[in-house]
Amino acid sequence: MYFKIYPDNPQDRFIEQTVSTLQRGGIVIYPTDSVYGMGCSIEYLGSVPRMERIKGYYTPSTRLSFLCYDLSQLSSYCRPMSNSVFRMMKKNLPGPYTFLLQGNSQVPKMFKGKKHTVGIRVPDHPILQQILRELGVPIISTSLPWDPAEPEYGYEPDLINERFGELVDIVIDGGTGGQDPSAIIDCTGPEPLIIREGPKPLLDK
Repeated sequence: MYFKIYPDNPQDRFIEQTVSTLQRGGIVIYPTDSVYGMGCSIEYLGSVPRMERIKGYYTPSTRLSFLCYDLSQLSSYCRPMSNSVFRMMKKNLPGPYTFLLQGNSQVPKMFKGKKHTVGIRVPDHPILQQILRELGVPIISTSLPWDPAEPEYGYEPDLINERFGELVDIVIDGGTGGQDPSAIIDCTGPEPLIIREGPKPLLDK
């Protein structure tokens, strides 16, 4: 299924249809504040292997992130963090950043990296924000496969639908996407460490 949602005024019926699909274990492709992503509800872990097959290789946990509506959901999946890390996250989120944090016992092993970390995102995109708010739980997300020879299949919605539309349940056309993935900041050590630069600089590292 393919439909266009306008970021300035997301149509309720399409948001509701997307949320209903996620609640049934479906996989959705959506715009973010960085590149287009693909995800499923955290309540349907059985959909993750299907996402891995679509991506074309086994997706290690460091490539999966939790998309959250806001920071209030962190305590359900992360160990307590320092005040300085929390202030930095609060200042930068929502935004195109993935913060690596220590996962707690509620996080399934399949989502923890070698250091038992989990990637947390609070995206700054009106369509995705509304989906996350209505869904009420995080989305397990990964970026679309990126082919340097055909990069347009990663950011042009009609081409994304052409390549992946029959493999997922919904493709959302939210306009041309970005080409720079989110920044990755490792917050598990003594000081935050930028693993990958993103489309926006990090404030108060």
